[in-house]
Amino acid sequence: MNTTPDQRRAAPSALGIAVFVLLAVAGLFYVKWSPYYQRAFVAAEHHAIGASILMGAEAAPPAPSLSAALDYALAYGKAIWQAMVLGLLLGSAVQALLPRRWIVRALGGTGLGSVVAGGLLSVPGMMCTCCAAPVVNGLRRCQAAPGSAMAFWLGNTMLNPATLVFMGFVLGWKWTGLRLALGIVMVFGLGWLINRMSRGETRGFDEAQAKAMQTQDLDGADAMHPFARWLRLFVRMAVRLIPEYIVLVLLLGAARAWLFPHIDAGIGNELAWVVGLAVAGLLFVIPTAGEVPIVQAMLSLGMAAGPAAALLMTLPPVSLPSLAMVARSFRPAELATLVVGVLAMALVAAGLAVGLGF
Repeated sequence: MNTTPDQRRAAPSALGIAVFVLLAVAGLFYVKWSPYYQRAFVAAEHHAIGASILMGAEAAPPAPSLSAALDYALAYGKAIWQAMVLGLLLGSAVQALLPRRWIVRALGGTGLGSVVAGGLLSVPGMMCTCCAAPVVNGLRRCQAAPGSAMAFWLGNTMLNPATLVFMGFVLGWKWTGLRLALGIVMVFGLGWLINRMSRGETRGFDEAQAKAMQTQDLDGADAMHPFARWLRLFVRMAVRLIPEYIVLVLLLGAARAWLFPHIDAGIGNELAWVVGLAVAGLLFVIPTAGEVPIVQAMLSLGMAAGPAAALLMTLPPVSLPSLAMVARSFRPAELATLVVGVLAMALVAAGLAVGLGF
């Protein structure tokens, strides 16, 4: 039976699937599972997992400068570069090595079931928002529904079991309970909402995106080997995402002092502080679990519980660089809904923290 090049690409070999599984398991074990297992013992023993990447032991970040930008970019890059490489490899491998029908069947529906699947699939990943972004792009290009891909993206940070354990040992288990309860609402609630609001409206977007991908893929040989296609997609994704990512990280590193003020007991539970720090946390970029030492340092300097809870909800799930990385994979209305939803959950978290006497 004759097959077209599209059909051959749509049915990757068993070897390709095996390579994807091996990459995912071995890569996550090396980059995430093993280091975090060891780090949990450090958190339990010392009730800390390191200094705040935002400002170290100081009460305020350094003044805006080229040095501040480079220092933060280097510290951040050292923390995430391996996970970023893995994210790019997995994001391109999803498109080249997995059958698209698998992704459509698991994540292509617009009901709650595909959102739950996306959220649960994210739990082993434990990636920061930027490192998960290439995988989200790959899922969307394989026609995963927007809410399902969004649940996968948010779940990497908000349902990260390692971060929840660190938070319990470092900040206290009441903070873990707050984060987990509202994280579940954020991941599955926003995913469901985005799928619901996008029913019938994203079909044209998805079809145009798939057509563009097919056009790009057909500009070479008629039947490119899946591994050659994987390499090609990896290079294309890296060239498109990494430069803008580096620029934004440098800018945010320089602007730390503008986003986060001098931290002391003067930062109370007033709405202005809660909203201001929630927005700053949403824009800023941190490595996985970076919010734990940041909030620990701020609480030790006298900051109130309300702003601290808001930061726990906005620092991890999204950032300005990660939003830029997925901008082509979602409609503006979907990203706007995500931003508003994350900020709303931050306000709820702050209210609960104050009301429960954290």
